[in-house]
Amino acid sequence: MKIAIASGKGGTGKTTLATNFASYISESEEIVLCDLDVEEPNSSLFIEGRLVHEEDKFKMIPEWIEDKCTLCGICQKVCNFHAVIQLGPQIMVFPELCHSCFACSELCPVSALPMKPKKIGKLKHLQANNLSFVESKLDIGEEQAVPLISQTQKYVDKHFSDEVIKIFDSPPGTSCPVIEATKDVDFVILVTEPTPFGFHDMKLAAETMKELKKNFGVVINRFGIGNDDVIEYCNENNIPILAKISNNRKIAELYSHGELIYKKIPEVKNELNKLYKSIMEIVVR
Repeated sequence: MKIAIASGKGGTGKTTLATNFASYISESEEIVLCDLDVEEPNSSLFIEGRLVHEEDKFKMIPEWIEDKCTLCGICQKVCNFHAVIQLGPQIMVFPELCHSCFACSELCPVSALPMKPKKIGKLKHLQANNLSFVESKLDIGEEQAVPLISQTQKYVDKHFSDEVIKIFDSPPGTSCPVIEATKDVDFVILVTEPTPFGFHDMKLAAETMKELKKNFGVVINRFGIGNDDVIEYCNENNIPILAKISNNRKIAELYSHGELIYKKIPEVKNELNKLYKSIMEIVVR
């Protein structure tokens, strides 16, 4: 089973839930935690393990060979992302805009735009008892997170069987990286906080999951602050509230020291157990 943990906005407690939930499950069975927030991965702050594998990741970018080019203009016409532009007697390639679709290269009649690899980031795989942790980090200056997210998912699919539970710590928001991170999962946990800002963005995330036709539920973090708008919205729209994590100063203190909170706060452990059982009931049903 694949479970994505997402949120409409950053800072709601997505990584806190992902790391604690994965670690809690690993006490009884094998599990994979994968950090897909490749622009700012931070799950590794809470997971200690032995490095199993490390590799650079690349995307394919066209390289213009001037001597071969006839300036026919086909490459510019077929590029939907304006990554290849003809300016007079020159073809300009913008790697930041390229989506590696291969159209310009494949349709060039004289093979003047061969695809070349360009490093975009790095993947790490760590092992901590029953918990396998995979993290990818985008290189500074790289514009697109989606290619690295996709390659990281493929690494997980290749190296772990379908019998293993996989938890994906997704990027925040509702844009392309979130779509890529959640499109193939079996269940999505939306983490929110009971504030007007959190409620607003949670609604956007919920509508996105509905469009993707995903099973999803809500976890309310910092429960006890703000108001009941999130609860009322979930009840009105038949969205299950899977767990509530109280607004507790001790949780913030443990988090700031890079510690897992469920091991020292029984209430959180109980909520994680409740969350796990609720997801199993929904998915199996």
